[in-house]
Amino acid sequence: MPIENTLGAMANPTNADAEGDTGSWEPQPTADGSYTFFSAEFGETFHSEAGARQEAFQKFAQATDLATQAQTGSVRLLDVCYGLGYNTAAALEVIWAANPDCAIAVIGLELDASVPIAAATPPLLAGWSAPVQQILPAIAHTHQYTGDRLSAQLLIGDARQTIQTVVQSGFQADAILFDPFSPRRCPQLWTVDFLAWVARCLAPTGKLATYSRSAAVRSALLEAGFCIGTLPFPTEAAPRPTHEWAQGTVAGFQPEALHPLSQMEQEHLQTRAAIPYRDPTLSATAAAIQQHQHQAQQVATVESTSSWRRRWGIH
Repeated sequence: MPIENTLGAMANPTNADAEGDTGSWEPQPTADGSYTFFSAEFGETFHSEAGARQEAFQKFAQATDLATQAQTGSVRLLDVCYGLGYNTAAALEVIWAANPDCAIAVIGLELDASVPIAAATPPLLAGWSAPVQQILPAIAHTHQYTGDRLSAQLLIGDARQTIQTVVQSGFQADAILFDPFSPRRCPQLWTVDFLAWVARCLAPTGKLATYSRSAAVRSALLEAGFCIGTLPFPTEAAPRPTHEWAQGTVAGFQPEALHPLSQMEQEHLQTRAAIPYRDPTLSATAAAIQQHQHQAQQVATVESTSSWRRRWGIH
């Protein structure tokens, strides 16, 4: 039984809008055999070079405990920065593997409509299950998908504006897959102000997962009303350098459901690096947001980040 179409006609573009310009997206191979794209605008790839699919599963679908949530019979997902659609795809795979009858509602937020379209072709679709290989192109080209077990909608535009549409709809996500470009490249989507809107979309027992372990991001999450935990590396993994202390951050409203920060991570939040980005109008440029943070760091009396790194032997 499909979950209702939460946003209705607001997510239905014209064909011309949906098709967009596929641009010059060239598939970039990653270490696990899957592909990603490189964004010239942000100067980064959309995924880790260690493995695009691996990242989608480990840092998002698994980090938000979707297999457990699937046992309730329904799951709602908010995919912030939908991109190539991998995080949504991994979430669908995990949920339906745990409960094939689970009903899923997805809302995705994406700035550039050409990205999911360019990703909805071989070889980028290879490796996903047959249902997911049908779902991703439909979402990319029409910005929606409705089936027996899935209702999905993709909102195109600046996420600082489209998140307000989601809040006004009353949508409450069991999992938020939070995957903007890095804070240094895209500070607009890591501010206290934007994250406060995101927090309003998370169900009381839900979880938000992000690859970022930035102190500024974690401070912003805390100020936006979240509790935070770390996303540790698997215990069976080989020993890692001290600078690789976490895969990312998991946030929610129930601290007992989160993996606690290490002492090192807690102290990281007491340094200048933890001064968050701010954008009260949700319209500032990246340069303005970064300048404001830099000015705040210059007058801060807390420990310098370099001092913290020396104490913990981080190079």
